[in-house]
Amino acid sequence: LWDVDNPELSRLLHFGESFPVEKLKMEGLGEQGAAGAVGPLLGAVAASASPQLLPGYSLDADFIESLPLAVKCRVYALKKLQAKSAGLEAKYLKEFHSIERKFAKIYGPLLEKRRQIINALYEPTKEECEVYGPEENSEYEDLEEYCEEEGHNMDEEKEDPKGIPDFWLTVLKNVQEITPLIQKYDEPILKLLQDVKVKYSKPDEPLTFTLEFHFEPNDYFTNEVLTKTYMLKSKLDYSDPHPFRGSAVEHCIGCKIDWKEGKNVTVQRVLKKQRHRFWGLMRTTTQVFPRESFFNFFNALQWGLDADEDEEDVFIAHTLRTFVIPRAVLYFTGEALEFNPWYKKQGKEKNEYNST
Repeated sequence: LWDVDNPELSRLLHFGESFPVEKLKMEGLGEQGAAGAVGPLLGAVAASASPQLLPGYSLDADFIESLPLAVKCRVYALKKLQAKSAGLEAKYLKEFHSIERKFAKIYGPLLEKRRQIINALYEPTKEECEVYGPEENSEYEDLEEYCEEEGHNMDEEKEDPKGIPDFWLTVLKNVQEITPLIQKYDEPILKLLQDVKVKYSKPDEPLTFTLEFHFEPNDYFTNEVLTKTYMLKSKLDYSDPHPFRGSAVEHCIGCKIDWKEGKNVTVQRVLKKQRHRFWGLMRTTTQVFPRESFFNFFNALQWGLDADEDEEDVFIAHTLRTFVIPRAVLYFTGEALEFNPWYKKQGKEKNEYNST
């Protein structure tokens, strides 16, 4: 297989012993001789006496050294190909982000009209309310007939709710990954949520996407928008050979919520009576304890300290960006849940429990 004149090296190649660089040097081949005897790639291995040809790869030196020399050389050839693939992966990540940015602009007018309808800034026409045409809807020919049969004539209703009340609260409560985060004391605030958007970085900026939660003026905090920004990888990390394509997150940045006095739902205040140690007088102090809340999502994570927490946070962000924001109405109506195995299982268990 290899054109090697040295009988000892030939024996090593054919019988699978590990590559003894020092032994070759002692036999007179020298460092350059050992390097040149079996070609450039193997020469680099011999000259360095180390498997770390490609910076960034952490190799099991014992395993690599246990391989036959011929196999070892082929492995390094594969690693070299992988390094070239990493360059293509980096290009893919950048172009993927560029496509997302492009289509975000195309979707923009549709999502803006959705925002206006939800917040009673625009009243859709009857034609816009007809989801199905007469040929597709055999039960009702048009929306007007449907409303009359249900007893909700649109022209006669005087106290019709404005927009779609509690739209985003309902959407978020129907998202499996977010439901556990929402507490009862979060709900009055989430009722005031007007829109949820995703913004992508500009072409000349580092790759990022930002989740924006727009609130109407309220008695809880002064922020109009709460944000969380995710910095994306623009190159393949050798220590993570299986990144999520297009969403490989390096770290994230939260935002500071400017809570109004006594309105911070992420903490619990407990009044505690204490007796002065010298005078014996009683006094009341307030102790503050953190508590679970949806709004902890906007805290700045200490990235890298808790891998499970990082993974959960990124998964929530990915779910919001990829599924929930573009298809919010399907989460509001519950249609999106029909395709979720988790919800099907929960519904089945609930039906079984009710039947007993």
